[in-house]
Amino acid sequence: MRRLSWLRAAVAAGAAVLLTAGCLSSGGNSGSGGNKNTGKTIEIMMAFTGPQATNFEKSVDPYAKSQGITIKWSPTSDFNSLINTRVRGNQLPDIALFPQPGIMRDIVKTGKLTDLSTILDINSLKSSFVAGEIDAGTANGKVYAIPVSMNVKSIVFYPKQAFSAAGYSAPQSIPDLLALTDKIRSSGKTPWCLGIESGAATGWPATDWIEELVLKYGGIDQYNDWVNHKIPFDSPLVNQAANTFSQIAFTPGNVAGGRQSIAGNNFNTAANPMFVNPPGCFMYKQGNFVAQAGGFPANVISNIDNTVGVFPFPPAKAGGENPVEGGGDLAGLFSGNNDAAKSIMKYMTGQGFGAEAAKGGTFLAPRKDFPLDNYPNQITKDIAKIAYTSTVIAFDGSDQMPGAVGSGTFWREMTSWISGQTSQANALKAIDTSWPKS
Repeated sequence: MRRLSWLRAAVAAGAAVLLTAGCLSSGGNSGSGGNKNTGKTIEIMMAFTGPQATNFEKSVDPYAKSQGITIKWSPTSDFNSLINTRVRGNQLPDIALFPQPGIMRDIVKTGKLTDLSTILDINSLKSSFVAGEIDAGTANGKVYAIPVSMNVKSIVFYPKQAFSAAGYSAPQSIPDLLALTDKIRSSGKTPWCLGIESGAATGWPATDWIEELVLKYGGIDQYNDWVNHKIPFDSPLVNQAANTFSQIAFTPGNVAGGRQSIAGNNFNTAANPMFVNPPGCFMYKQGNFVAQAGGFPANVISNIDNTVGVFPFPPAKAGGENPVEGGGDLAGLFSGNNDAAKSIMKYMTGQGFGAEAAKGGTFLAPRKDFPLDNYPNQITKDIAKIAYTSTVIAFDGSDQMPGAVGSGTFWREMTSWISGQTSQANALKAIDTSWPKS
């Protein structure tokens, strides 16, 4: 997600994750890192701060110390501008953890990132990682960044006990989801909670909805064509996605607070009415990162397996291809001749990386061979399985688009449309018009 730097700070506030780093088990890259690199110091720059940064550091530092490596950590909440400034000034970190592929691909054009096929067994990693994850770090047919963490966004949360007591069940297709929405509303209850407010980044949750539906209706190939503007925003495919979203979000009685509340309802707390008795809504679509301290209420988090259920956002047709939308952090290497930096890259892409981090419930591993028993509760296991069993995971679309669109007009036009300030047709045309000409 293009908003990871500030989002993580908000979501991670108050989250407690106890991390220690262990040795890696064998895999495509064992994580042994080769010979010790005594006396070496490397810098790792990342787009998250606060507790999440501290926890990630704890997951790497013990291994680094065992190899005689000292890491200088450089967390920043302004990653995009700072990494570009440092690249222009040739003041490069050894490793950067990119929150979005678009930034990474811009820097590839400078020739300063290392082709990772020179140090990693990419084919082996592709067989071990969730399908599509490594594709996010490619540019010009080469791999320049590897995912070291993952998030999953093709999920719908629900109040477990009330949902079951009402006789509702997970839908198997988008038509089933729409039918469930109608069923809940017709019984006098509110189907959905929905909020897209996020300060200066208001609108991004709405882009996730559109991305989700484009992916489900069009499949991964058409999704990628749309992300690269080979399919325009005012195409039949994107209009189909927008029509489905509007049916869910704008139909009177479908959303807690009504359409007029969506733009002002903060995404992080929008689901809270779901956990009162009786529930103020029965479904909430959001990424796995909301199910932790700073997102769901503390009493819900403390008993999450009994209070919260989750089902995958369904495919267009029951039994059809079901790609999943997600994101994560991509590790790129600037110091291709630095043995210490290469050792850390191998470690972070190994099978066992993140085993201790996962116990805290705020980390998802991008490797599908990651043992589910490392996760602390059933809901985290269920979310991980959605990714691990998917046909492919598609990286957040707006994160891959040019910044003027992905974190600019796409956010703003979705907000204006939802607020009733513009029409669907005008919003989609305005986004197309804003796409950079080169």
